[in-house]
Amino acid sequence: MALCSFLLYRHIVKSYEKLSENTSRVLTEQFTLRSFTFNELAHGFDDELGRGSFGAVYKGILPGDGKSIVVKRLPKVNEGETDRIRTEMIVIGRTNHRNLVRLLDFLFNMNGRPVWKERARIALDVAKGILYLHEECEACIIHCNLKPHNILLYDSLTAKISDFGLAKLLRPNHARSTTGTNGTEWYSAPERQSSASVSEKVDIYSFGVILLEIICCRSNIEVQVCSADEILLSTWVYNCFVGGELNKLVEGEEEVDMRMVERFVKVGLWCIQDDPTLRPLMKSVTLMLEGTMNVPIPPSPSLPMLLLS
Repeated sequence: MALCSFLLYRHIVKSYEKLSENTSRVLTEQFTLRSFTFNELAHGFDDELGRGSFGAVYKGILPGDGKSIVVKRLPKVNEGETDRIRTEMIVIGRTNHRNLVRLLDFLFNMNGRPVWKERARIALDVAKGILYLHEECEACIIHCNLKPHNILLYDSLTAKISDFGLAKLLRPNHARSTTGTNGTEWYSAPERQSSASVSEKVDIYSFGVILLEIICCRSNIEVQVCSADEILLSTWVYNCFVGGELNKLVEGEEEVDMRMVERFVKVGLWCIQDDPTLRPLMKSVTLMLEGTMNVPIPPSPSLPMLLLS
C-alpha cells in the first residue's frame, strides 16, 4: 500500500508539473510582446495609411503568418526614450478588453450615419474603454489624444480606442499627474494649454466633446451653419438644453429616445467643464450613461461653478 501510494503521488506531481509548464508557455505566448527587427518589418512601409502621433502609420503583413498589421514608424530616438517606449508597449500590449483595439487588429472604415440606438451603444463602448484604461489596468493609462479619428468601428459597430502614441502611464503609487504633450486642439482640455501636468480628467474632457459629436452627428466646430450660435457645438448644445429644444440636436431622425438624449447631453456637458474638478470620473460617467446614476443639471461649460454633490 505504501509503494502504491508513493507511485500515485509521484504520478500526480508529474502531471501537475507538466500542466504548469504548458500553462506557463501558453500564457507567455499570449501576453509577451514579440520583437521584430527593422528588416522584418521593412516591407510594411509601402502602404501609408496616414500620419499619427510621432510618425507615419503604414499597413503591412505580419512576417510568418500573414496577419494584417498597422506599423508606426518612429523617428530616431535615443536609448532612454527607447526603454520608455518599450515599457509602455509592454503595458499597453497586456491590456485585453473588448472596447480596446489590440495591437494586431486591422482598421475598419464605416460608411453611413448610424441610427440613435447604434450611436448610444458606440458612446457607451468608448466610455467603458476609457474606464478600463483609467481604473482597471495595472497601471493607469491616460490616452491624451482621444478624438473620433482614434476610435475605430468594427463590422458589428463595436467601438475600439486606438493610437496610444501619446499615452501616459501612472503607477498606482505615483501622483495622479504627469507631464503632458498636446493632442488635437479641438479635443484638448483647457488645462493642457496652460499647465505642464495632466490627469485622467483630460481624457474625460475629450470624451465629452466626442459624446456631443456622437449625439449630434456633427463636428465640434462647423462654419456652414444657420446661425453663429451653432458654430461651436458645445455652445449650441447647451443653449438647446436650457431652452428645452433638444429635439433640434436629432432633428429628422426616427425612433429617438429623448430621455436618453437628455441624459447623454447632460453627461457630455459635465465632461467638458473648464474646471477639471467639476468633471466626473469615468466610473460615474459610465453609470450615468447607463441610467443607473442620477445626472445633476450641468452648469455652462465655460463658467466657473462650485462642485455639485
